[in-house]
Amino acid sequence: MKVILRDDVDGLGRKGDVCDVNAGFFRNFLGPNGKAFKATNANLGQAEAMRRAGALRNAADRADAEEIATTLVPVVISIAARADDGHLYGSVSAADIAVAIEEQTGAVIDRRALDLEHPIKEVGQTLVMCKLHPEVVFPVTVEVTEE
Repeated sequence: MKVILRDDVDGLGRKGDVCDVNAGFFRNFLGPNGKAFKATNANLGQAEAMRRAGALRNAADRADAEEIATTLVPVVISIAARADDGHLYGSVSAADIAVAIEEQTGAVIDRRALDLEHPIKEVGQTLVMCKLHPEVVFPVTVEVTEE
């Protein structure tokens, strides 16, 4: 059965793609969740329009992400925290870094875009990778200082 995807579906395709799926998969998952609709000759043009709109939106999102990246890469984000002998009493999380970035540069970044494996618990500089778009990944330098 041929279907047109309304949303990106992992392992199947992207929004606007025409895919061949089993009838049961469409009936039980794609259809009820609003992720796809049946492909007919009448609505194949709609699929092409969805792909074009998605490509334009993707290009605009990438341009915005690259603009934010060019402003953040040369900047060192400084965060003051209570510490004793270089060890923080608490920790600096991705949410704290996102708030500091917004306060110091004006760029709004979601905390989930920051790839921080463990909260920062030491005074000093740390490189934190930021992924605003699948094709735009850049480092943010965070410096934690004692209060």
